[in-house]
Amino acid sequence: MTDAKLLPLYPLAGVVRCFEPAQELPDNVNRDSPAVFVMTDLRQQVAYTIEPNATIGQALRHMKSAGVRLLFVVNSDKDVLGLITTTDILGEKPVQFHTEQQQRYEEILVRDIMTPHARLEAMDMNDVLRASVRDIVATLQSSGRRHALVLDRNATDGRPGIRGIFSASQISRQLGEAIHPAAVATTFAEVEMVLNS
Repeated sequence: MTDAKLLPLYPLAGVVRCFEPAQELPDNVNRDSPAVFVMTDLRQQVAYTIEPNATIGQALRHMKSAGVRLLFVVNSDKDVLGLITTTDILGEKPVQFHTEQQQRYEEILVRDIMTPHARLEAMDMNDVLRASVRDIVATLQSSGRRHALVLDRNATDGRPGIRGIFSASQISRQLGEAIHPAAVATTFAEVEMVLNS
């Protein structure tokens, strides 16, 4: 202990919060920039979550306060059960659920309109590392989605986990141009409507 140097200690006066992870993405990118320049990396940024029994009103308030448009729906063990977006909450899903279930808007829960885990798809981090922003934009536009998830293997146990998120609105800000994913028909009725139009 003779070589040890004591560090000064300071009072915590005025300190009210802990630091939170905050990834700094480049302000300006172009379509040839590496895809990781526009990916929210969940090793560096907090993944915002909500429980399935929260109301969609609570979810929307949480999104607004966090400044995000997507929440992971998790159980008490933090397992991902699905996700919910502002489009889910402000779009047709609550209206359809209200009509079918005769439930008031204030009573609709996140679990009622979220996209469940079984319906989620993701890119692989190894593919993302070789991709450009142009590739991500094309993938979002082709799939008709505003968000895309990225899977990677955990370095400690080798299990797959959600490593990142691509967001059309985030990419639009960084590119300085609007990215509009195409509407993709997902049901037979929608396919028929597209074919007949």
